[in-house]
Amino acid sequence: MSSKSYLFTSECVSPGHPDKMCDQVSDAVLDAALKVDPHAKVACECATTTGVMFVFGEISVNGVIDYQNVVRQAIKKIGFDDSKKGFDYKTCSVMVAIEEQSREIASAVHVAKAPEEIGAGDQGHMFGYATDETPEMMPLTHQLATRLCERLVEVRENGNLPWLRPDAKTQVTIEYDEVGGKCIPKRVHTVVVSTQHDPEINHDTLVVSIKEMVIRHVIPAELLDNNTIFHINPSGSFITGGPMSDAGLTGRKIIIDTYGGWGAHGGGAFSGKDPTKVDRSGAYAARWVAKSVVAAGLAHRCLVQVSYAIGVAQPLSVHVDTFGSALGGRSDPEILQIINDNFDLRPGIILKDLDLLRPIYSNTSSFGHFGRAHPDFTWEKPKALEFEDRAASGEPPAKRKK
Repeated sequence: MSSKSYLFTSECVSPGHPDKMCDQVSDAVLDAALKVDPHAKVACECATTTGVMFVFGEISVNGVIDYQNVVRQAIKKIGFDDSKKGFDYKTCSVMVAIEEQSREIASAVHVAKAPEEIGAGDQGHMFGYATDETPEMMPLTHQLATRLCERLVEVRENGNLPWLRPDAKTQVTIEYDEVGGKCIPKRVHTVVVSTQHDPEINHDTLVVSIKEMVIRHVIPAELLDNNTIFHINPSGSFITGGPMSDAGLTGRKIIIDTYGGWGAHGGGAFSGKDPTKVDRSGAYAARWVAKSVVAAGLAHRCLVQVSYAIGVAQPLSVHVDTFGSALGGRSDPEILQIINDNFDLRPGIILKDLDLLRPIYSNTSSFGHFGRAHPDFTWEKPKALEFEDRAASGEPPAKRKK
């Protein structure tokens, strides 16, 4: 059985990061459209810089959207309520340039088609990944980096660290052993936290507070040791943040949105896209499949790829890779057959099976789309797979289902 050791790193950004602001506004607009029309077709992009949020794209909706209010409320929720913090939802400019979806695309994809005939909203290939190294079946590097950002928001909003501001980034490096394709986290090698703050706080106080109230609160003590490296605001002062510090765009944090660099990514962003766009729904379905495979004990790790052509219902291909971690004596082609026997990955069927035509997407737009126990995240609920129990077929114990 092969084995190796290595370091792997994942990062996360807080809701106040300029790119994540744009993701949240795009998904707030999407949810507003789905609230008035569950069959709305939405492709909403955003860009932001000092004092302005641009909202543009293509939306076809049977109803009215108050774009000004939707955008400003999304920014308010993030915490940018004063220009001293880098943005103010009350005084910023909101510029909207929205057109209708192309009639050619609508005709090719969904017009006058039954659910099972609905075609993919575009071509592309999407990936889903799962690993049994955490209860959420997500990479530990990604989970810890994400939880650090969540904790930064928590201690800012509950008043424990009131001098924090909304913009922040985290990064976690873990030392792994990999045995037979299974990932085994050994220790946390390095933690990086860079967080925006009020000018009154001094650096030493910030470092101690972040280490004790954020890092040690999130990372299990058994993963930290005397050799763990901490970089807390390594650049020093971080007072100016948000769009005043950097411009932001929808869809620039796709690795943070998914698996922190593990597995693979097809390149398509999620936020601002209604679920007929397979960039989003195909990736959600691929995660559902991969997590179901691992939950069923078929493998320690699983990567699933699915691909589509615009206007075509049936996937062009489905691929599975268990990194040599398949269990029960099964091969990847055998696991692929189990997947094909248990899942219908046509876009219209995905919409139905995962109940995606609902205004649920604002909750996905920060802290990741996967690995979270949110009741609306149907793709996080593994499907009970039906497949032959090799113990019942008389095969030797080494090939039985785990």
